[in-house]
Amino acid sequence: METGTIQKISLHSFHLDETFDLFIYIPANYTPFNKYNTLIASDGKDYFQLGGISHIADELIEDYEIENLIIVGIPYKNAQDRKRKYIPTGDQHEAYLNFLAHELVPFIDKEFSTAGTAASRGLIGDSMAATVSLLAALKYPNIFGKVILQSPYVDDSVLKIVEETPTRDSLIIYHTVGKQEDEAVTFYKDIKDFLTPNRKLHQLLVSKNYRHMIYEELEGNHTWKTWKPELRKALSNTFGI
Repeated sequence: METGTIQKISLHSFHLDETFDLFIYIPANYTPFNKYNTLIASDGKDYFQLGGISHIADELIEDYEIENLIIVGIPYKNAQDRKRKYIPTGDQHEAYLNFLAHELVPFIDKEFSTAGTAASRGLIGDSMAATVSLLAALKYPNIFGKVILQSPYVDDSVLKIVEETPTRDSLIIYHTVGKQEDEAVTFYKDIKDFLTPNRKLHQLLVSKNYRHMIYEELEGNHTWKTWKPELRKALSNTFGI
């Protein structure tokens, strides 16, 4: 099996006044004469190192199960950095959303041969990284058309934004949470119920008539042991041929 390459490229954000060291997966069949879909992962280093997302993409592309795909991983600095950027109460949250839409996307579209449409562009994240992925897709429907949510962090501020945002009719949502996440040990080593708020989020999305949505409760808890095996199905459902 041919394997893609992972490039490390630095990109400075003027919105955040910091430089990101991006992980960019380029599939083995890459050629500038074709157009490629794009998937942007917050918690990006974890998706490559713990989730093995590049190997999964290699296999799915090789077997013609998904469309050609470039994956962009955005790493975080530390636990506090995730809170500042990924959740609505974070002081850098709005700047991070602007970075995704107005700095990262134009950069990727300029550097690589991308399809350049919302329908070809997705976001993925786990926990708080899933939260920011959803909120970016809601805020910028003309830029992001797909979102993969793995056990998103959901609180009242998140639900309020979803409630107040007009329904994005064409948005494709793939949403999973573990059945054992009613007592999840978080990244911050505290115990939190993720299951109940995720059920509330799903019911809210249903009530707002999101039609292109898959929701599933998995066997598992708030760990990569649950998220990694689900990646193949998630990619197949959102970027399948």
